[in-house]
Amino acid sequence: MNPSAAAFIRLMKHPLKFRLFLLTKLPSAYFSGIRIIEVSEERCAVVVPYKWFSKNPFRSTYFACLSMAAEMSTGALSMLHLYKRQPAVSMLVIKVESEYFKKATGKTIFTCEEGEKIKQAIEEAVRSGSAQTLTVKSVGRNQASEVVAEFLITWSFKVKNK
Repeated sequence: MNPSAAAFIRLMKHPLKFRLFLLTKLPSAYFSGIRIIEVSEERCAVVVPYKWFSKNPFRSTYFACLSMAAEMSTGALSMLHLYKRQPAVSMLVIKVESEYFKKATGKTIFTCEEGEKIKQAIEEAVRSGSAQTLTVKSVGRNQASEVVAEFLITWSFKVKNK
């Protein structure tokens, strides 16, 4: 495992440091209770609870909270592969598509298993010097392992100008 990736994983798994990161950089994710429950170079799982801050008037999890968790499952994998990278590479969401299959009435876990694809897109951006786009999937499942929603998140990776 890449030493930078290992350092990033340690940061994301540290409860206090991760919560401080959310509070300062993504306060809505902090208050909605989103947490990373698993992260590796290939896979990331993020949970969004059903609670007061994340619910809607229809007794389910608000779609924006589901979207935050789905994006975080793909974004954390991207950040893992970009952490302390030289040359530095920027990342930006350029498109989000979603499809909902079941009402989210409890914990929903979003999983992205496309870390290798993300790594390859970043490597190609560095090698070519041009922006690379990549669409990755995050699948949200309830506690019964039923698919609640699927998100396709399109990222752009580009080497930063100095």
